[in-house]
Amino acid sequence: MTLGVPSPGRPAPAMSGLANSWADAVAGTSYVTLPRDALVLFLAGLLEQLAAAACDGDPAAARQAGAVVGERLVDAHFTNPLTVSRTVAILLDAPARISRPHAPPEPDSHSYQLWHQVVGGVAEGFSAALQERALREQEDILRAAGKAQQEVQQALDESEERFRTVFEGATVGIGVGDLRGRILEVNPALQQILGYPAREFRQRTVADFMHPSDVEAVWHLYGELVRGEREHFRMEKQFLRSTGESVWTDLTVSLLRDADGSPRYQLALINDVTALHKMRRQLEFEAHHDPLTGLANRKRFLDLLDRVAATAPDGTRAGLCFLDLDGFKAVNDTLGHEVGDQLLVALARRLEATVRDRGLEMARLGGDEFVVLVAGSQDSAQVTRLAEDLVTAVAKPVTLPSGPVTVTASIGVVEGPVDHMDPAHLLRAADLALYWAKAAGKSRWALYEPDRGARDVARYSLSSALPTALAQQDIRLHYQPLRLLSDGSLHGVEALVRWKHPTLGLLGPERFVGLAEQSGLIVPLGRMVLQMACRQAFLWFGARSGAPFISVNLSTQQLQDESLVSDVSQVLSSSGLTAPQLQLEITESAVIGTDHRTLAALESLSGMGVRLAIDDFGTGYSNLTYLRTLPIDELKLDGSFLDGLREPDDPDPVDAQLVASMVSLAHLLNLTVTAEGVETAAQLQHLRAAGCDAGQGTLFDAAADSRHISRSLARRWVQHHEGGREAR
Repeated sequence: MTLGVPSPGRPAPAMSGLANSWADAVAGTSYVTLPRDALVLFLAGLLEQLAAAACDGDPAAARQAGAVVGERLVDAHFTNPLTVSRTVAILLDAPARISRPHAPPEPDSHSYQLWHQVVGGVAEGFSAALQERALREQEDILRAAGKAQQEVQQALDESEERFRTVFEGATVGIGVGDLRGRILEVNPALQQILGYPAREFRQRTVADFMHPSDVEAVWHLYGELVRGEREHFRMEKQFLRSTGESVWTDLTVSLLRDADGSPRYQLALINDVTALHKMRRQLEFEAHHDPLTGLANRKRFLDLLDRVAATAPDGTRAGLCFLDLDGFKAVNDTLGHEVGDQLLVALARRLEATVRDRGLEMARLGGDEFVVLVAGSQDSAQVTRLAEDLVTAVAKPVTLPSGPVTVTASIGVVEGPVDHMDPAHLLRAADLALYWAKAAGKSRWALYEPDRGARDVARYSLSSALPTALAQQDIRLHYQPLRLLSDGSLHGVEALVRWKHPTLGLLGPERFVGLAEQSGLIVPLGRMVLQMACRQAFLWFGARSGAPFISVNLSTQQLQDESLVSDVSQVLSSSGLTAPQLQLEITESAVIGTDHRTLAALESLSGMGVRLAIDDFGTGYSNLTYLRTLPIDELKLDGSFLDGLREPDDPDPVDAQLVASMVSLAHLLNLTVTAEGVETAAQLQHLRAAGCDAGQGTLFDAAADSRHISRSLARRWVQHHEGGREAR
């Protein structure tokens, strides 16, 4: 909600329209001599003050600004409580009438809450100013009464006339009684407030006007007064009118003494504050309830959770059902927000009916989220039965004026001992279980499991920290050489991504690459890895023909990214590396069934001279025939095929035959083969026998950082060349 503040002297059209509506609402409620045009300008000025306060963003300042406007209304002689009742009604409707175009306010928004503070301040300021005005009148009455007592012998007639003028003309109700509680005199205002004629008042006592809800403290104060132990007391008190209706009043009762100082009479000053009391109750209700459905809102529900956690006896259990509608956004987008609101109201009534007989507390947290608290639950089965009933209740079609609408609900359930539950943790756990329910297919419930929750929280923590890691360049690369099996010379080097986490240390790709894929960060992460790897390869090998290549893994999302080819071209250009010195590794499942755009990207990369390899070959479709259509240069044989070849004396004949067959078929397709996970000399022997081209694994080199690999490459280079000289 955005309230515009117009230029001085000329209200904005929406502001002027609201000022006119306000003037219509309050006209005739109080005796105000302002002409109609002047009244509209006066109210428009007040609206500008309220709008500016709502835009300021400070709740306390907003409420204070509202209070100032309430005081100005009383200063302008708007003294009838009906004025503030109608004023608050107009102002509560203001957000819908003075809003940013095409952006209707949401009831739970911060702007709505600020406007709510403004309106509450108007009611409070009006109430305070009106009570202050009443007190001034009361002081005038008391002074007149006291002066009448002091001057009774000197100017009795004059004093009596002065007192009678104040008594009869006051807008506050006045009653005079003796110390036994008999009512002696009432003014016209009091007769109007309580609805009895003067003669009937005189037939009654003060006790006859006590309200059934009056507590013992009221009688205690009254007793002290008539005994002369106190001079006055003041309170907000309820009375019953002659019609049986309740009237809320601001009551002040004072003791009048005779010339000797002895208690003689009691004087009651009664100001009708029913309208203000209702406004306060209304504002209090709206502060703790959702304006659309009437359910408790988030603040009230969190307060309830805090009370339950603070006051429940040891051993008490509690449960929570956190409900979110499946497909509600589609209802809003296709049928409109009005239908969406109607659906929320209808489902709120249906959910209330489901929990009403169980005596449970329910709230709308915002949007399409609802929550039910099961205080004093017996076990998780009780709460999951409730969740099942709620899922069933929501799934039934809802008949709206626009036609039937059907949605479903997913629910996160959490239950356990209250003394082990922090309210905020309870909601987080229920929210996490809700995520599990949606991930499992929606229209169901899921029970929170602490162990699974801890794993998911850890994953979420890593996922949320990943953007910062990319921005601060906490990504590191380790490298592992690929060796030709014929002579052990360097075939290439694979770049392996790591994350240097500030608290968890160095993390492998299995901890965060999946999170990067889920969060959409895998493309920028892959681009960073490609840049780092190519720069390092240039430092090692320069740009020369026949040099070893650097091998970099591509994710499926990177392969489908439309900027892949241009990214690779830019990285090669900036690093100085030639295209044949770069190999991109793609998983087998990523290339099976590729669309035309992805295939075109592979063709473009191959056309540039970039090598393409199938990683972890044999774990997917293993469709060598299909691979004939792809511009592939190398197969990387998955290490699982070497498990049966670890021992020299007892090789697995099936694994040996599989390896030999795959190598042979790959060679028929003019593909080189690199075996991954080579760890023993027996595996190396079998691979050489099968004709495998290259190997990668701890038998040759373990993965390590660039400095360690640099030293290893240098040693290998020296050994290779010294061996060559000795042979010569």
